[in-house]
Amino acid sequence: MTGTAPRFDMFVLLAGMRTGSNLLEEHLNALAGVTCAGELFNPHFVGHRKQQAWLGYDLTRREADPLGMVAALRAQPGLCGFRLFHDHDPRVLEQLLPDPRCAKILLTRNPLDSYISRKIAAATDQWKLGDVKHKRAAQVRFDAAEFESHVLTTQGFHERILHGLQISGQAPFVIGYDDLADLEVLNGLAQWLGVPARFQALSGKLKRQNPELPQDKVLNPEALHEGIARLDRFDLARIPGTEPRRGARVGTWRRAVKAPVLFMPVPGGPEGPVLDWLAGLDGVARGALPPAMTVPELRGWQGGAPGRVCFTVLRHPLARAHDVYLRQVVEGTRSGVRGYLQRVHGIDLPPAEALDQTYDLELHRAGFLAYLRFVQANLAGQTGLPVQPPWASQTMIIEGFRQQCVPDRVLHEATLPRDLARIAADLGVAHAPEYAAPPPRHRFALAETRTPEIDAACRAAYGMDYRMLGFDDLS
Repeated sequence: MTGTAPRFDMFVLLAGMRTGSNLLEEHLNALAGVTCAGELFNPHFVGHRKQQAWLGYDLTRREADPLGMVAALRAQPGLCGFRLFHDHDPRVLEQLLPDPRCAKILLTRNPLDSYISRKIAAATDQWKLGDVKHKRAAQVRFDAAEFESHVLTTQGFHERILHGLQISGQAPFVIGYDDLADLEVLNGLAQWLGVPARFQALSGKLKRQNPELPQDKVLNPEALHEGIARLDRFDLARIPGTEPRRGARVGTWRRAVKAPVLFMPVPGGPEGPVLDWLAGLDGVARGALPPAMTVPELRGWQGGAPGRVCFTVLRHPLARAHDVYLRQVVEGTRSGVRGYLQRVHGIDLPPAEALDQTYDLELHRAGFLAYLRFVQANLAGQTGLPVQPPWASQTMIIEGFRQQCVPDRVLHEATLPRDLARIAADLGVAHAPEYAAPPPRHRFALAETRTPEIDAACRAAYGMDYRMLGFDDLS
């Protein structure tokens, strides 16, 4: 009777400098049938300090064929793996993250401890400690900006790992620095890896180098306290990113006839008057503009339009939400949203032909407020309706753009006449057209619709746009 095939055929230890990865590597190498080969993709060495090759792969061959080196490791007997940090070859992480046959061990440590430990190791040139008699002590200077950069780099690396594992349906084995002395946790790791060997005792070969309190290891403890206070350690101010990611809607992008200009509209933002301006750059009407682009057409245009300008236009979240509500809910036919507002909020929305008779300002305000609350719930994934582009956050829409093309200029509707004139001047367009803003609405204008409650509801729905795109309350 044959046994079950092993779950993993290799592993990667995802960690950072001064997180205890040397110690965890030593523990793993103490398990029969397990080999950890060090930092195989460190930019300066192969595996370990002063080691320049491994299995025939030196720095040059590794650079040319990193995945070949991974394959060579996989072919070794037993369960083999290596340590991978945020500044190691990104091609390797990209290859291994979606691979369910590669076990991912995520090692974490308090970022303040790892930051100070790294500075002390750099100052003393002591990166491992086997005998405390040989310990080199030093106090280092705390740099708040340097520490903040360290925290953000670590967070970004972890977020990339966890997102990659989420979308491929995997889970890492997460182990903390303090767990490296816990025999039961390490045996749990051995079980998770699927190896029969177990730890009977832990090696005492490597010692913790700097067990003192953080404030005792720095020359300027007052700066340490101030620097930590500057950071939101638990990310309490973060706006939860529950809104789904969006792709680039290249089919809505329009280019000028001759001028090397591409307009990337934001759904729910100004579009018609901008297309009129775009056409006017070449002295034609809007109908003469080339049709919406395909991705291959975009690639060809990008390669053949030197000095090109790609721009998009943001609209204030409140103005955008009000316009979308009027056009697509009150006057339009989006029955799904209509039905939701009527069913959940009890808002009576008459058909477009009956607006003049039954739809007054009081009902309009109540309906708009209900719509904003719907948008907040919808973007948070709390309704049965999918998020639609007209009310998706502008932040996520622009983030989706960069999958195909990053806009050179992100303009605001409030300053369009000035900003579009600058684009025309930069391109050397003579007799450039002036931007003609659409006429204001006379019925249910935003100025008469707004209330403090509506302003607050818009901020709650589009908090990410206010924060990330620099919007404030409309004046």
